[in-house]
Amino acid sequence: MSTFVLVHGAWHGGWVWQRVAPLLRAAGHEVHTPTLTGVSDRAHLLSPAVGLGTHVEDVVALIRTWDLDDVVLVGHSYAGQVITGVADRVPDRVARRVYLDAFVGDDGEAAVDLQPETIAGHYRESVATAGFGWLIPVRSLQVLGVTEQSDVDWLSARLTPHPWLSYTEPLRLTGAVERVPAAFAECTDWMRVFQPHAERAAARGWPVHTIATGHEAMVTAPKDLAGLLLSLV
Repeated sequence: MSTFVLVHGAWHGGWVWQRVAPLLRAAGHEVHTPTLTGVSDRAHLLSPAVGLGTHVEDVVALIRTWDLDDVVLVGHSYAGQVITGVADRVPDRVARRVYLDAFVGDDGEAAVDLQPETIAGHYRESVATAGFGWLIPVRSLQVLGVTEQSDVDWLSARLTPHPWLSYTEPLRLTGAVERVPAAFAECTDWMRVFQPHAERAAARGWPVHTIATGHEAMVTAPKDLAGLLLSLV
């Protein structure tokens, strides 16, 4: 039995894994779906001081407090930065990193600098206006490849603004993360913003898999995603 720790991306919360977690548990695995500080059901903790370091500590604290070992650490989108930081902090507790359409960052790299220039520009503009200088407003779900209205409605009711500092604060790594095997899963039925990260993963010798769905695979293709995750353990 493995222990999955599923880490959501920007604007989301642990609830976004509701369609995937039961499938992993039915296969006999333990599953944790934390919500990062400042968003969703933890939005009451939001402040300009919440950044990448906060979110790394959220997950490290979960792993240590629950005394988890043999962890399969899954990070979606922005949370690629988070799981890299976590695996660097507690490499002996993490069996594998899985980047789900996610940032593959190195020491000193910030999420905003890992985005295509045009998208990074959109983020900066929205933060400077609707985000009051420190929040990232929720992005259009249609842009992310969510096409079913029922999925749009379910997500829209729950998404909250995301702290900008988490995108501008760089990763700080010791190199211990390199001891933890990694894999990448790219979602291919949208604008493929994370294709360069799939290519970076492949260049490092990581297995790279594809899922024919939009960016929100845990919502739009939960069975395919669960099957892929189970194949990795």
